[in-house]
Amino acid sequence: MSDWKTWYMSKTVWGGVVAILASCANFLGLDVTHEDQSGLVDGLTALAAAAGGLLAIWGRISARARLR
Repeated sequence: MSDWKTWYMSKTVWGGVVAILASCANFLGLDVTHEDQSGLVDGLTALAAAAGGLLAIWGRISARARLR
């Protein structure tokens, strides 16, 4: 797996994003629990995997169209 895919699919990266957003939400008075954060990280990781798969499919289709 290439470096950008490793970074893109990393739960550590998405966990950091969710932690920053949770801190902002807590500052604004919203209560975001650790369980909420864990669920969001899992969901974002799955969404990133799906987006990566769709981009790969789109890349193959567009490359095949250019060859014709």
